[in-house]
Amino acid sequence: MTELATDISRHVWETKYRYVDRHSCEQTIANTWRRLARALASVEPENAANWEQRFFSILENFKFLPGGRIHAGAGTARNVTLLNCFVMGTIEDSVSGIFHALQEAALTMQQGGGIGVDFSTLRPRGTAAKGAGTIASGAVSFMQIWDAMCGTILSTGARRGAMMATLRCDHPDIEEFVTAKQRSGQLRRFNLSVQVSDGFIEAVRSNDEWPLVFPAAAFEGDGETILRDWPGENEPIPCRVIRRVSAAQLWERILRATYDYSEPGVLFIDRINRLNNLWYCERLTATNPCGEIPLPPYGACDLGSLNLTRFVISPFTKEARIDFADLEQTAGVAVRFLDNVIDVSRFPLPQQAESAHGTRRIGLGITGLADAMVMLGLSYGSKESLAVAGKIMRTICHAAYRASTALATEKHPFPYFERDRYLTGAFIHDLPKDIQSAIARQGIRNSHLIAIAPTGTISLLAGNVSSGLEPIFAASHVRSVLTEDGTSKQFVLTDYALDLWRRSTSLPAEMPPSFVTTAELPITAHIQMQAALQPFVDNSIAKTINVPEHTPFNEFKRIYDMAYDMGLKGCTTFRVNPVTGAILSEQGGGVDAPHCCVAEREAD
Repeated sequence: MTELATDISRHVWETKYRYVDRHSCEQTIANTWRRLARALASVEPENAANWEQRFFSILENFKFLPGGRIHAGAGTARNVTLLNCFVMGTIEDSVSGIFHALQEAALTMQQGGGIGVDFSTLRPRGTAAKGAGTIASGAVSFMQIWDAMCGTILSTGARRGAMMATLRCDHPDIEEFVTAKQRSGQLRRFNLSVQVSDGFIEAVRSNDEWPLVFPAAAFEGDGETILRDWPGENEPIPCRVIRRVSAAQLWERILRATYDYSEPGVLFIDRINRLNNLWYCERLTATNPCGEIPLPPYGACDLGSLNLTRFVISPFTKEARIDFADLEQTAGVAVRFLDNVIDVSRFPLPQQAESAHGTRRIGLGITGLADAMVMLGLSYGSKESLAVAGKIMRTICHAAYRASTALATEKHPFPYFERDRYLTGAFIHDLPKDIQSAIARQGIRNSHLIAIAPTGTISLLAGNVSSGLEPIFAASHVRSVLTEDGTSKQFVLTDYALDLWRRSTSLPAEMPPSFVTTAELPITAHIQMQAALQPFVDNSIAKTINVPEHTPFNEFKRIYDMAYDMGLKGCTTFRVNPVTGAILSEQGGGVDAPHCCVAEREAD
């Protein structure tokens, strides 16, 4: 497929990715693919023409979908970054530090990057500043400045700014943070996630009290202190206990807010750090806006997705199967493509360039999983679908790691690589022995390789394939997207697999036997699918668990217990409700979606 088959595909291409300037105008999507292939091959020291053709071959027919910033910026004269999103630096707890961080965030968003920010370093509301005598207004009050900045920097056009704010579960402002978006019009450009520690979950399950703390150095006088890891600190520091609360009641408050307003999400932050390949040189406290890549201060995400619908042989037949050999080969070329993005990209800040070049972190993922399951004759969430999905992800993961070790031989390992310490990482320890041996022998080019992003916009570009690992929303639905002048336009979308079925079978009026939508799935199917893939994802997974509106709160609470117990790195849910409305609608376009999961808000 070299043409844009649907109206929404053409709209996305024309408003977001087609390059037009005074000297050139891309006439077809193939022109865009050629631009990307040539730009990313330009940094190859040898055989650039060969790599250009190999890159073009995986881009062609929407087989590999680079992140949106790559589509929009590679090979152009635009002063933009090719990296989708960044986590900003640690905010210094001072007026000058706060506004310096705000300036860095503005510069990053101006070049097209979404951002994640950990606000835990800002002193809690109502506490006195040491020496100055002023009373702090708290972390949430300063988040409103970021929100206004985002709306000002990206106030027009077909793309909106995306931000993630995180806060520790032991920060004294945690209760205010949890309810921050429940006031009309507040912090609408932020997603919110709570950093949930293992200790907090243990306290919840033991019905213990939970201390809310802040570094003792910020206060005068004496008071109870306990040691805590803290952002920007290399080892645990004394923290003043501001007050104690019931852990179970705080957890209930977090989940009640999520049940009623679909925010905040939770990050199981200790597990994220325990499984971090770079455990020895960084601590993670925030993610990019959609949550698929936890990043250190000034870290960046370099994303691309393999479109699984293009790897199904003989769809809708008894012989339907995944072409694993092609999947493995394509994954290897995609790793080299994404690795080259780091060398081609501009960076808003020098610290971001240093971090990206130091780790060479990439995030190769998937899209179209649910559609591929339909084409294979498997119902999403069934035992068979979980096994096939796990095999797909395992194949991609291991192919990516093998490609990265080969790249290290050719182009050197990433600069922050320390062989012995890297090899003791929990994720690395679970890789096949041949990969571990290759890393020991020759190093590895990229610190991390796998992430599953939402891919809403690039999936629309590819003909409305199902997004990421999400189930199919509906057979057909109406979606509102932004136009270049900032107004919205509605499109009627038909699911890719269903459309293919109707065009390729003699039963166009019927549904494919395995076709299932989000509304028909039990909640457990979402969690089980995410859990089936998580062991093969070294970054993380962006996944929204759609919860029926009538679900009782006690049943809703169990989702988070399952997510924690099944080894997930985080959990985000969405329940249609009168306050936040719907992300998508089978009749209309959705209202005031709370997460970065609509096309105009995603950072892809």
